[in-house]
Amino acid sequence: MTGLTFSGDGLLQRFSNQLGELGARAPIALARALNHTGTKARAQVIRALTQQTGLKRSTIVRAVRVNKATATAEQFGYAGSLTYTLTTQGGDISLKFFSPKETRAGVSAAPRGRRQLFAGTFTKGGRFLNRKGPVMGGHVFTNVSPNHVWCGKALPQNSGVYIPDEMLQGATAAAFDKVMVDELEARVSHEIGFLMGMPGL
Repeated sequence: MTGLTFSGDGLLQRFSNQLGELGARAPIALARALNHTGTKARAQVIRALTQQTGLKRSTIVRAVRVNKATATAEQFGYAGSLTYTLTTQGGDISLKFFSPKETRAGVSAAPRGRRQLFAGTFTKGGRFLNRKGPVMGGHVFTNVSPNHVWCGKALPQNSGVYIPDEMLQGATAAAFDKVMVDELEARVSHEIGFLMGMPGL
């Protein structure tokens, strides 16, 4: 499983005096700040990853999972985790998910948002101009029969797009880092001020 992670460890020194005044409530401030800012970063990651992969937004939303930061709960023997992580997994994605359109020359599809022709591929059955389908769940297949004479032998055609790889590079990774770096400190300061104004939890 691949992920984008941001840790609150570097904030401990930056806000050491204020966090010291909070005492046992310090991890709560950090966890809240990480989760609030992380939620905003996730929105930007989903937007960037949708454009970067060419997949539908709903597909990306389902693919990106969140592991939120948690505060220490010593009374329950729980150490907590001051990290916010976006994770995903999966392999080479089928061309089915990139708006495939069958033509005489093959199927055109748009992985990474760029439409291209995959020569010799198909989604339907039968002869032109009487094609039926899509067949077999709408997946795109390549005819692997000798000399391309149809003998019933075909293999699925994938896109070469791997969500875990895409999430760790380009505009997607940059979007995550930018939000966390630009906005996290201000949110930590806000959460510290909020908790300092409370007599207790």
